[in-house]
Amino acid sequence: MKQPASSVIAVASGKGGVGKTWFSITLAHALARSGRRVLLFDGDFGLANVDIQLGLMPKRDLGAVAAGRASLAEAVLGHPEGGFDIVAGQSGSGALSQLTPAALEDMLASLRGLADNYDAVVLDLAAGLDHSVRRMAAWAGTLLVIATEEPTSLTDAYAVLKLHAADLARQGGVAAGGARVVVNQAATRTSGERTYASLQRACERFLGTAPGLAGVIRRDDRVRDAIRRQTLLLTRHPVCPAAADVEAVAGSLDVPRIIR
Repeated sequence: MKQPASSVIAVASGKGGVGKTWFSITLAHALARSGRRVLLFDGDFGLANVDIQLGLMPKRDLGAVAAGRASLAEAVLGHPEGGFDIVAGQSGSGALSQLTPAALEDMLASLRGLADNYDAVVLDLAAGLDHSVRRMAAWAGTLLVIATEEPTSLTDAYAVLKLHAADLARQGGVAAGGARVVVNQAATRTSGERTYASLQRACERFLGTAPGLAGVIRRDDRVRDAIRRQTLLLTRHPVCPAAADVEAVAGSLDVPRIIR
């Protein structure tokens, strides 16, 4: 089996609407604020919106890369306010949503080369369980699965973890696979921990192993405010509860400083 890209942190969810892209952006910012060199890669090939949430208009994106008009390195865009780099996707692009397995492997090979220049690459995956999502999740060194307290979100998060374990087992990887859970939009930290415990019990019963808890992000109206204003939460509301929670998750990942 090819070794996973250890510096890559993939962020996934079974269903949409759980704050996955916002979390990916804020995690990248938190890691950058801690002194890491970070690349945020929009891996949602059908409905990319990292650039929209940040109010950016990139000259080159993954659509240009897929069409052969730019290399992946040429699509990297600096985000001076956040202190991290971005590779933007292209929302609604048929070329990206229908990438062949071979084209996806070529893109991952290019991304692995880019990753050598960063302490961490945060990979924002699409919601759902299609081939590209599962392949990128298995390729990453760490998988963070975002869930909320809603029962449907927990069911979908379990499906992501189940298929991830199966994909890694097929490739000869460890069943746990570096997967961890982030409970987002929790009413309180305690209720978020209870939500994780429910998912943990299901995984232990049916999969024989369970991912750890990376953290609980409390529900916070200032998140909606930052998204609406297309600004970074840690810049606009740096001491709000959700900001503190994401920074705690970033600290728990123990990303080493490699690039100087």
